Amino acid sequence: MSKEVRITTVDNPYDPFTEWNDWYMYDLQQGYGTCERLASITATSDQLSDQENFETIEESIEELMKTGAINKKGEIVEYKKVYKSDK
Repeated sequence: MSKEVRITTVDNPYDPFTEWNDWYMYDLQQGYGTCERLASITATSDQLSDQENFETIEESIEELMKTGAINKKGEIVEYKKVYKSDK
């Protein structure tokens, strides 16, 4: 199985794996709507295997990384991938 991956903006100080609520609130307060944007371009399905769903999400993350997010000031903020650490 592939490593768990999330997308975040470079300015978000919170870890989406361990500080989900803080991460999500920061994302919304900045006006990014990362989860909503990701969901709108990702076609997962119960009919797909876990690996196929993972690959679909990974492709969607790559698409968002190409465009970045736009903050409330109208500035583009880059996205980056964050991987779950195996601690």
